[in-house]
Amino acid sequence: MRKPVIAGNWKMHKLVGEALDTVLTLKPLVANVTHCEIIVAPPFTALKLVADRLESSNIQVAAQDVCEVSEFGARTGEVNAAMLRDVGCRYVIIGHSERRQYYGETNERINQKIMAALDGQLTPIVCVGETLQEREAGREHAVVQTQLWEGLSRLTVDTLPRIIIAYEPVWAIGTGKTATPEVAQAMHAFIRRILAEQFSPSVAERVRILYGGSVKPDNIKQLMREADIDGALVGGASLKAESFAQIVHYNR
Repeated sequence: MRKPVIAGNWKMHKLVGEALDTVLTLKPLVANVTHCEIIVAPPFTALKLVADRLESSNIQVAAQDVCEVSEFGARTGEVNAAMLRDVGCRYVIIGHSERRQYYGETNERINQKIMAALDGQLTPIVCVGETLQEREAGREHAVVQTQLWEGLSRLTVDTLPRIIIAYEPVWAIGTGKTATPEVAQAMHAFIRRILAEQFSPSVAERVRILYGGSVKPDNIKQLMREADIDGALVGGASLKAESFAQIVHYNR
């Protein structure tokens, strides 16, 4: 059985005080949850204090990015995996569509970041997904397949189960549009099939694949009923503790 994951990506939101208020409100709302793993990804500036407040709770902390180079050195502005783990992170989001779009991240660099995260004992949450133009052109499968083939190229049957995949149709991020459960399930099943071909069917069955794209309290239940959807990477709805808690409690 694949244990579901509900992860909240706060992106470039919240000053430190706001971040602390959010997790202090969230903690009691989800304190008894055991059916899924809960993750929040604050901005870099709040990671240490948020992780301290969440110590011994059932909420884990993720960073939103990591340097592809593990060694300490002359990399102004970068943060490596050891630094992230040192402040309490156990997960890291890699290859989010905004990193690809605004900062030119290639599949090769994403692969380097995945390997650096694994070397640093972090669990990568690796994002893949197509734009609206690519879907309308009928290229969604080819795009996602290439992202998987190139982004996961140096992984093995032993290391693949240590990552989480997040399918995020770019056309549904922050737009209010959501892929129907059927559309999302079809792509999740396709991703698992590619992983089975690239690695092995038994290993592919162990990998958790999250859906990300305007996930809200009113659509999470339908999404989670699908066979290959193992959780959600939540954006805007994770910024408020109450709405994020509702998503976490999708099984009610």
